[in-house]
Parts: sequence; structure tokens; C-alpha cells
Amino acid sequence: MARFSANLGFLWTELALPDAIAAAADAGFDAVECHWPYGVPADETAAALSAAGLTMVGFNTVRGDVAAGDNGLAALAGRSSEAHAAIDQALDYAELTNTRNVHVMAGVAEGGEAKRAFLDNLAYAAERARARGIGILIEPLNHRDAPGYFLKRSDDAAVLIGDLGEPNVRMMFDCYHVQIMEGDLIRRLERHLPLIGHIQIAAVPSRQEPDEGEIAYERLISEIDRMGYAGFIGAEYRPRSTTEAGLAWLEAFRRTGR
Repeated sequence: MARFSANLGFLWTELALPDAIAAAADAGFDAVECHWPYGVPADETAAALSAAGLTMVGFNTVRGDVAAGDNGLAALAGRSSEAHAAIDQALDYAELTNTRNVHVMAGVAEGGEAKRAFLDNLAYAAERARARGIGILIEPLNHRDAPGYFLKRSDDAAVLIGDLGEPNVRMMFDCYHVQIMEGDLIRRLERHLPLIGHIQIAAVPSRQEPDEGEIAYERLISEIDRMGYAGFIGAEYRPRSTTEAGLAWLEAFRRTGR
């Protein structure tokens, strides 16, 4: 049976993070994830997770100077000290909250220098995460939502993971982003499954609840289950109205698995 994680970067955004964690538990989610939890002290987040009986699946490293156009730091040549600081911050928070994964954001960059910077910073992250039992994720993002982002395609993520050779670095396969950039989701999931550390879903093209749009998630989730994927499926979508009003999909999709 599929297990679902509520992405609190988009769901229950009107609530403080500890309250959003409680709301996700009350709604029947199996876990939570978020974008940037750092505004809440880690001990408060850990207490909320414990009270709710939920796991934090993962969150992102900081983007950098958003006003200047930063959308991550790890692929930016010449900014390794900032990238390392962002990685250290994320790993410290993850350790204190028993979070499973940290998504290291690449940033807006291109070319060989960017690839070398990304690989070097991922190696730094992998080494420091390994001793703590934390996974490192990289995620291809589509060119509409993240113009100029360094990592755009799942095949490129697979090559980077292979080049790096670190077993705790894996791919975050967001079906929304991959469908926009590449399509052919079932075959891509089958090909990359050994490298996938987390899967996310949202409707395409609206990025709203996954019960609309061009992806038949009720069938895709059944296929993911058939493939033997044992992780959580992250609900990273923007609700059409309130979060609660759009949750009918949750139980319907849960029944599509084994």
C-alpha cells in the first residue's frame, strides 16, 4: 500500500510548522516533508513530530540570496563556502529532527564549471551525511518553474549520481517536473528506481491536487507499488482552495497500491 508524505511547503501554509505537522497527522498522512524549516527551532519541530507520530522525510538546503536570483548554491562555481554552510545547516537540523534526507539545491548555473562545483559540493555533503545516517537528494526541476536551474532531467541526475559514486546520494523524482521536461514516467521510474530516494506528485500542468490534469496518478501509483518502491510519495502540490477541501484523493490513491 502506498504511503504518502504531506509537503508542508505547500500544504497548511497558514499554520506554523509544528501545527501543520499535527494537521497532517490528523488528515491521515504517513509522514511530512517541507521546503525550509529553519525559522522554527529544531527542538520544536522534533517535539511536534514526536507528538504526531510522524517522520520528516526531507527538506532543502537554503537557496542563497533569493533577491539576487539564487535558487540553490551547490552548482555555483566560486561559492563553495556558502554551499558548505548551507549543507552543514541542513544536516545539523536533520540530525536534531531525525529527518531522513536533505535535498541539496544546485542553483541557476550551466556548463562544466558548474558540474564540477556540484559534484565537489555533493561529495562534501555525502561524506558528512554518511556518519549521521542521512541521505542526500538531488532533484531535476522543470524550466518553467525554475528557469536556468542546473539540473533539469532525470537522466542527467542519474549520470551525476553515477559519476559521484556515493551510495547515500540519490534522486528525488518529482513526477510533476519530470512530466513537464521528459514524460514517459513509468519507463523512467523503472530505469531509475535503484537511484530514487524519494518520489513526489502534483497535477500537470496546474501543480494542484493530483486528482486532475494529464497524469493518471491512480494508475501510476499502482505501477510504482508494483515496481517495489518502499519509500513515501510526497504530496507537493498547491491546493485549489484549502488543504482540507482537496484531500479526497488521499484515501482513493492509497487504495491503488497492494
